[in-house]
Amino acid sequence: MTQTTMTATTMRTAKFGLGSVVRHRIYPFRGVVFDVDPEFANTEEWWLAIPEEVRPRKDQPFYHLLAENADSEYIAYVSEQNLVPDHSGEALRHHGIPEVFERDSHGGYRMRGSQAN
Repeated sequence: MTQTTMTATTMRTAKFGLGSVVRHRIYPFRGVVFDVDPEFANTEEWWLAIPEEVRPRKDQPFYHLLAENADSEYIAYVSEQNLVPDHSGEALRHHGIPEVFERDSHGGYRMRGSQAN
């Protein structure tokens, strides 16, 4: 599933849709997408805190993830350029998943009826 986003000058298609399981291409965490911003929509302070050599472009989709690593569960905000699909089929353990998603018979994550737009 992909989401199409429009701006004044261009139309972009988000690579990952709601319920997609992804992992970070550099850091050891993965998660499920629960929201998508068509371009960067966090604070300038947050963006500048990222080391310049790995700072992502702002003109791309950014994803809100229910994320986890080996030690913890958290919410992550990640640029499209830093995400890759996670095809492991391994279930996520994030405690927030049951509030937002249900698993289908194939192990995929689907938005609960009241959450979908």
